[in-house]
Parts: sequence; C-alpha cells; structure tokens
Amino acid sequence: MKTFNEFGQPVGEALTDWQPRPHPSRVVLQGHYCRLEPLRVEHAGALFSAYALAGDTRSWTWLLREPDATAAEFAEWVASVCELSDPMHFTVIDNQTQAPVGTLALMRIDPKNGVVEVGHVHFSSLLSRTPMSTEAQYLLMRYVFDTLGYRRYEWKCNSLNEPSRKAALRLGFQFEGRFRQALVIKGRNRDTDWFSILDKEWPALASAFEGWLATDNFTADGKQKRSLESWRETRV
Repeated sequence: MKTFNEFGQPVGEALTDWQPRPHPSRVVLQGHYCRLEPLRVEHAGALFSAYALAGDTRSWTWLLREPDATAAEFAEWVASVCELSDPMHFTVIDNQTQAPVGTLALMRIDPKNGVVEVGHVHFSSLLSRTPMSTEAQYLLMRYVFDTLGYRRYEWKCNSLNEPSRKAALRLGFQFEGRFRQALVIKGRNRDTDWFSILDKEWPALASAFEGWLATDNFTADGKQKRSLESWRETRV
C-alpha cells in the first residue's frame, strides 16, 4: 500500500517506532544437533582437520581466501579474525562429537538500519548436507530476527556458485538480482547474486525450520521424511 507526502509524492512506509538494533554479541546459540560458539583459536586444529577430510580444495573455490598449507597457517588466520566485531565468526560444534565442523559469520552489520549478512560460510564434509548444517543457519537467523530484532537478513554469493544459490533458495531467501562486475576475487571477475529474508517473512520460515528439524521428521537412518520446502509450503 502506497503512502504519499504533502506533495502527493509516493514515500516509504512510516516506521514510527523504529530504533537502531543492538550489535550482535559473541553468544553461544544452542540447538538440538549442533551449537554455534564464537570462533576461537582453540577451534583451529579441529577445523583444519575437518576441512582436510574432503581430500581436495574444491570447498575453497568460492571463498575469498586460498586454502592454508598447514594447520599453523590456518591457526594464524583464525587468530587474526576471531576477535573482530565485523565480520563476527562462529564455529559450528557437533553436539554428538563436541567437535568443530565448520564456520559461518555475521558481516556487513548495520544496526542503524537493522540489516546484516550471513557470509564466510565454510562447512566441512562432516557438516554439509546434514541436519546440523540447516540448524546452524536457522540458529543464526533466529538470533538475528528474534533476539536482535533486525529487519533484513542477506545472503550474497558468486553468481557462478550454483550450490550456494541453491542453498539460499532452499533456506527461504528471495533472489533480488545480480550485481555485475561487483568484485575482483583471486584475480577473477565476480558477479554477485543478492538474496534476502525480511522480518515479516521470518515467522513462517521459522515454523518451517522447526517442523523440518524435529526429530520425528527423520527416519532411524537419518533420512528426511519431508523436505524443508514442503514444510514451508504448508506455512505460507
């Protein structure tokens, strides 16, 4: 519904009660399958080993960094970023093994406008395509929307990164467009695709996540009974 100013010009919806939101904190976010902890140097060795299980470096192709040659080099990188307030990195901990299995971060944090992006997603083979990987994303979304009260949650990726594009859509993000020649990464052009979730969309998405993550949505051998998309369709 359009609103108009005194000149008859269309203007945005008035947000009369809006206040800048809190900056994210280094909190622990507990889930059923996993938990998120602020990234620490103590996580570095296990993370390096988890990433090495892949056998090759294809999971690094779309990241901003090249893979580290040694555990010591990776630990140096962790030490250089783990205290940053933006991006704020989190480690995904497997609740069964208590081992770090991947990382993701909140970045481009804009409390004034209530906007934040999830990025630096690097999931090891111990985490990818498991209920934990979905729960990790859900836990961070829930923190941003329900605890911090942000209005907009963004996902951006290389337009050629089809797995990331599919993941965003599966998780309920809406595709917004492509920024051509947005970046130069590792000496190559990057067109960037933008996705988002808005606060008004979050309640239905949260309900779908909770339905999908419920233990009775999985068989004894861990296979899903209903897809996340089908849970979302019943809640629209």
